[in-house]
Amino acid sequence: MSAPEVAGPAATDGGVPTARGRRELAYAVLLCLAGAGLACWAVTRTWSVEVTARGALPPTRQDRSGADLLPWLSALALVALAGAGAVLATRGRVRRLLGGLLVGLGLAVAAGGGYGLAADLGGAVSRQWPACCLIGGVLAAGGGLLTALRGAGWPAMGARYERPSRADAGTDRQPIGERGNREAWDALDRGEDPTVS
Repeated sequence: MSAPEVAGPAATDGGVPTARGRRELAYAVLLCLAGAGLACWAVTRTWSVEVTARGALPPTRQDRSGADLLPWLSALALVALAGAGAVLATRGRVRRLLGGLLVGLGLAVAAGGGYGLAADLGGAVSRQWPACCLIGGVLAAGGGLLTALRGAGWPAMGARYERPSRADAGTDRQPIGERGNREAWDALDRGEDPTVS
């Protein structure tokens, strides 16, 4: 005689245990937020300073941020930051596609940071900010990769507040056409939707 299976916190949503799925979702979103946020901040810092001598006049100093040198880099970092929030709002196949997009965005941000490390930007160059962009892009790509590989089975935002199915509710509700007006108003008072069949 085999022991009966007990349904508990290890119940699954789409093949991934609920607690594990929530944990993976949190890790992916945090990786994307941390990486894209770090890149957004680092791209606004001064990457190079060019000092031009002007004879007897004081020299001029021109500071260039990563956004000045690579204008597309800040845009990609902002899109990756928005994509981290979108991971929470999507589900299933759309979430996996979003994960693939985040991988591409993260790699592009990392490539921009790598270019800032390797290129001759002119003047005194600060290598720490391009390195931060590179690290941020890699983190965002890692969160996107986790989403692309595992995101389809993660719980969706607000899934715990969705109305249970008829089988789960255990009640036999009739559509509004088959009940009287009084019963429909009573259902509304109880918090039920009388229009659902």
